Order: sequence, then structure tokens, then C-alpha cells
Amino acid sequence: MSVKPIELFREAQQRLRQGEPVAMTTVVATRGSTPQKAGARMLILADGSMRGTIGGGCIEAEVWAEARKLLRGRESGLREFVLADDPDHPGGDVCGGTMEVFIDVLTPSGAGARTGSAPSPASAA
Repeated sequence: MSVKPIELFREAQQRLRQGEPVAMTTVVATRGSTPQKAGARMLILADGSMRGTIGGGCIEAEVWAEARKLLRGRESGLREFVLADDPDHPGGDVCGGTMEVFIDVLTPSGAGARTGSAPSPASAA
């Protein structure tokens, strides 16, 4: 589901104020055919739910799984995802391109690696 970036930042800020860590995922680069381009965002909440989209289907499942790992470890990371069919499991990510996604783990103040709140909605617009 497409959500405006300002709404994602507001939700992130609200969750942080409630003491919950979040992961803001952002497509930072693409090569070849991909479902979304640089700038697409998706927010992963501590309970595993998602807001926004970076392409749907298998790519979101892969990014979600990686974000959950990073949330547990309270660390951020840049990851590359190849959207090519796995010969052992055909019918998956068949766009054929590559997406680089920055997974920015934000934690409530005093709770982990990158602390504080998400950028203010006014500066994210």
C-alpha cells in the first residue's frame, strides 16, 4: 500500500515516543528492472507489521526479514537484493534487477545504537 513519506515519518516518531524501535527502509539505488525506484520507503514496526511499500511480493518479504534481524540487533545496514528467479524455486522475484535498500533502525532515546526520534515531519516533507 502506497503511503506518503510524511505519514511514515509521523508513524515512526509516534512509535519512538511510545518506546518502540522501528526500521525505516529506503530504496537508495536500483539497477535494471525493479518494482520501485530510489526513494521508495517502507516502515517496519517492532511487532513486524509494515507501512508503505518498496515493491511488494518477494522483495518486501526479503527486506522485512532482514529488517527484523537488524531490529533485534539494534543496528542499521545497507543491503543489496537481487530480483532474479532462483532456478531451484522458479516463479519468485522475476524483475531481473537489483535494489539497494538502507535499513535504518531507530530506537527510543537511551535504548540502543541510533537513538533519538525520527526526523521531524516538517523536515521530511
